[in-house]
Amino acid sequence: MNYIGFNNRAVDAKDAVISALDHGFLYGMGLFETFRTYKGEPFLLQRHLGRLAEGCRQLGIPFEGDAARLRDWIRHVMDKNELKDAYIRYTVTAGEDILGLPAGEYSQPNQLLYMKELPHLSDTLYREGKGLQLLNLPRNTPEGPVRLKSLHYMNNILAKRELAGYPSAADGAEGLMLTAQGEIAEGIVSNIFFIKNNVLHTPAIAAGILPGITREMVLELAHASGLQTEEGLYQWGQLAEADEIFFTNSVQEIVPVTMLWRANERLIVSGGRCGRLTALLLELYRERTGLAE
Repeated sequence: MNYIGFNNRAVDAKDAVISALDHGFLYGMGLFETFRTYKGEPFLLQRHLGRLAEGCRQLGIPFEGDAARLRDWIRHVMDKNELKDAYIRYTVTAGEDILGLPAGEYSQPNQLLYMKELPHLSDTLYREGKGLQLLNLPRNTPEGPVRLKSLHYMNNILAKRELAGYPSAADGAEGLMLTAQGEIAEGIVSNIFFIKNNVLHTPAIAAGILPGITREMVLELAHASGLQTEEGLYQWGQLAEADEIFFTNSVQEIVPVTMLWRANERLIVSGGRCGRLTALLLELYRERTGLAE
């Protein structure tokens, strides 16, 4: 990553600096969105901007999501980095303010675009899936009424470090966090779904999870295909009895889970292969990526 987008420009990475008094640095007051491009176009950009704008409103950070302007800026930074497609992180920080906790709103936010090459995701991943490791670390509760994709990422980093201590990590397993009450929450970088008796289940927002953009799209695709869906509060035992399991995020799309890990014990899911309904939803999702939004 030679160039970073900084306040509507593309600057050398070493020059993309913010003040030591930026409240994104001092107090974690900032939000970000991660998404990817398909044939150079950012997917579901308007939805990402909508979530970001609502989060900024709650934090008192002035922000207007102009999709056309952002697309132009993304293309400029991609061109500078010689990328045809990219993994993109769009960050908005609160900006410089007093040393202390302000009661009012912010006035000088910073915006940054980080991007890199998309990870190579083999067809084997989507046929044979990967593991999901149950973690001991509980998912922390949201700072406000709904979890925001904020700069407070200590919980996720600690979860990643715990995951690294399990044998499943060597095969690229995702980590699963439960709530303090023992309910299924979400992965370290993903939302969780499971299918039982042809019903698609996913933890409700009330479980304190991030309302994922890909999660939202998968629920819409399931409804449109006639698949019954349910959002609720679930236990590990229900996940262990599922017919199919998968997780979602904006970069990896829909990834089948074919092995559940609890400590060092493992349970094969859907015969160790991507399940029928998971494959259907992945096909529908990829069809959707070919349409502009």
